[in-house]
Amino acid sequence: MDIIFHSKKILKLLSISLIISLPFFEINTINKQSLAEKNLIAASEKDLFLYRQMGASYLCIASKAEIDFNKGLGIASATFANVIIGKHGGAIEELGDEKLDKKNLYNAGTFQIVGSALNICPESIPKKIKKDYEKRLKQLVKQSKK
Repeated sequence: MDIIFHSKKILKLLSISLIISLPFFEINTINKQSLAEKNLIAASEKDLFLYRQMGASYLCIASKAEIDFNKGLGIASATFANVIIGKHGGAIEELGDEKLDKKNLYNAGTFQIVGSALNICPESIPKKIKKDYEKRLKQLVKQSKK
């Protein structure tokens, strides 16, 4: 009987100390999160390359697994945008102080992921998507020469 009685006392003490320490842990977590948000670093070219290649790799694997191409591309593009917003606050080194919103990052990610996927698994990219990509690429090259 004594063992059970002492176990209940110990359990009570542990639970009280745990309850008392929880608010401090939560405040500390909130402070760390706030500090992390203030210290966001713009995505470098190296970061963008990594995210783009991850998206292209996912797209190639999804296509080979017979997942609808547009769904796979949508997921890869959304992930690209979410990572840049979550980790870098939408900031990209090349753009200076300008931050991109989720829609612009999604669209840019779609274009970049298709371009990378054409190098990794060209057989998995539908012909219409490839033609649209090449047409848009030519337009961008013309614009950059102006």
